[in-house]
This record gives sequence, structure tokens and C-alpha cells, in this order.
Amino acid sequence: MSEPIRHKTLRHEREGAIATVTLDRPEVLHALDATMFDELVHTFSTLASDEAVRVILLTGSGDRAFAAGADIRGLLETDALSGRQISDRGQQVFAQIERCGKPVIACVNGVALGGGCELALACTLRIASDKARLGLPEVKLGLIPGYGGTQRLTRLIGHGAALRMMLTASIVDAHEALRIGLVEEVVPAAELMTRARQLAETIAVMAPLAISGVLEAVERGEGLPLSEGLRAEADIFGRLCGTADKQEGLTAFLAKRAAVWQGH
Repeated sequence: MSEPIRHKTLRHEREGAIATVTLDRPEVLHALDATMFDELVHTFSTLASDEAVRVILLTGSGDRAFAAGADIRGLLETDALSGRQISDRGQQVFAQIERCGKPVIACVNGVALGGGCELALACTLRIASDKARLGLPEVKLGLIPGYGGTQRLTRLIGHGAALRMMLTASIVDAHEALRIGLVEEVVPAAELMTRARQLAETIAVMAPLAISGVLEAVERGEGLPLSEGLRAEADIFGRLCGTADKQEGLTAFLAKRAAVWQGH
């Protein structure tokens, strides 16, 4: 494992092809502030450009919180203009995570509320501890989710279920989150990171260009008519057919050996 690289609000490290980003403001349950946004941007830019990294795990330190949400005190002095700027910034940061080109697995180890839930929604997959609780309760504060929650939650769990959660400020436990499709898996708290790493290792041995191709196809196709989404899929399929990794993958399969991916 590489030596952890520590910032003011988070740290990251790499073991083999898997990087782990850990939010680390335990005194405020990893509440999201401007400094954390800046450090998330820098960290994910670094990991996205590192060819040795195939999968990224994202979690919070300790067992109380993944991220409790936005820094409430920092919102007290906002007006219409500064509030819009804060929302724009959060959306930009989470879009960078969502589109970094590598699978990002949210390891939800405690509460993921407001902006913290929105951060999990921006990840590729979500595994929750059986002690996790998730929600978008912003209407209790006279606000709406502003970091992409109204859009991503609706796309993930459906129109009615998402509206019910947001309009009632519901906070759901891990098993209800699994039932409605908010998370993909629930495991005992003590097994969370082990299980997340197992899933990451399964993904990491696949062809990296193909993995990024799947992510690109899904991202480009969302919201498009089926015919346009299919064209995007065909474009990516064709592009991959011209790669050395495709040739290696098919050759290795026919020879009944493990493929050796080069990423080109």
C-alpha cells in the first residue's frame, strides 16, 4: 500500500489498482465545505490521470458518517447570488467525480445526509453498512438538494420514490435504501471495506478501456432517445474494436489464459 497522502479534509492512498479516498473531518461528521470541494477536485484529478488506478473507493473516517451534508453554518450568510454559486460549485465537483472515467464505489459507513447523500449518488455504485442512514432532508431547512440530488435520485430510484423521500425529508436505513434501489448492497459494518475491496478487485481485473467504455455509454445514453443511445453504444463498441486490449482479450479467451491489459 502506498503512503497515505493527507490533505486538510481528506486523505487518499493506493493499494495495487485500487485507490481509497477517505473524508476526514470527523469533528463535523465530514461536512462538505469549500476546502473539501477543492481537495476532492485535486484528488480525483490526480487519480483519474493515474493509469495504475482502476477503481476508487470513497468513504468517511470512523464509523459515524460517510458525510453529514453541507456545512450549515456556511449557508447562514448566503443570498440568492452566493447560494447559486455554492450550488454550481457542488454540482461541478460531483460531476467531476461522476465522470472521472473510473468506477467510484461509495462505502457508506454511517449517515449520508443532504450533500453527503448527493455525494454518494454521484458515485458509480454504493455499498452501505447495515448502520447507514441516507436522506435528502433539505426541505426542513427551507432549501432543496442543490448538488444534483433532485436529478440523480430521481434517475436512480424513480420519480415517485424520489419525490416521497425529498418532500417528506425522509431518512431511510440501509435496508430500506437497498429495497428502493438507493444502494446496491448492504453488509455488516465490520465487513464494509472488505466487501467494497472485493468488488473493486473484481472490476479492476477487467479491461480498463472497456470499463471506461461502459461508463461512457451509460452516461451519454441517459436522457437520450433509445435510438440515439444505441448509436452512442455502437460508436464506443467500434472504437474498442480497434484497440490492442480487444485483441488481447479475445486472444486470451480463445487460449484459455488470463488477459494482460495494456490500456490501449
